[in-house]
Amino acid sequence: MRRASILAALVALLAATGAAAQAAPEPPAGHRHATGDDGAAHRRVDAIQKEFDAVVADGRGFGLAFAADQHGYPGPLHVLELKDRLRLTPMQEARMRALFETMLAEAKPRAARLADAEARLRRLFAGGGADEAAVRAAVAETEAARAELRLAHLRAHLQARDVLTETQRRTYHHLRWGEPKTP
Repeated sequence: MRRASILAALVALLAATGAAAQAAPEPPAGHRHATGDDGAAHRRVDAIQKEFDAVVADGRGFGLAFAADQHGYPGPLHVLELKDRLRLTPMQEARMRALFETMLAEAKPRAARLADAEARLRRLFAGGGADEAAVRAAVAETEAARAELRLAHLRAHLQARDVLTETQRRTYHHLRWGEPKTP
């Protein structure tokens, strides 16, 4: 669950920085940057970002398919992790392994493109050459790469769902997310 807590921290950080960027010059109530910590908070964020980059570069999703996973479309890696509790048949296990390997083969080069695009965006700012047109182009490239990576993961979730029985899908959801919420 360490990945989930790191993802939650990264999402909270991104949400907070996005909200702060849109706020008035005065910080919102309760929003304060630590003083006197010699950049410790920024080092923690940098460490989380580096772990995110490493996990994604390895072909793993790091939350890219939460929308699917939370709503009945399990991912092949997590299904394999829970294979005994889901009582996968040998054929189901083989199919999940194949789906996982296919997803990794698609995801790794897409993750490399995303990492390259993110690095170009950072270099644009670091080199002092950022203007609106250059930033727009770099962001478009970065987000197109992120979309392709996310699609590789989401396709695996779509296909994995069809391998499981309805009972296995319910069990998976309960094991990963707890009881479903009723509207």
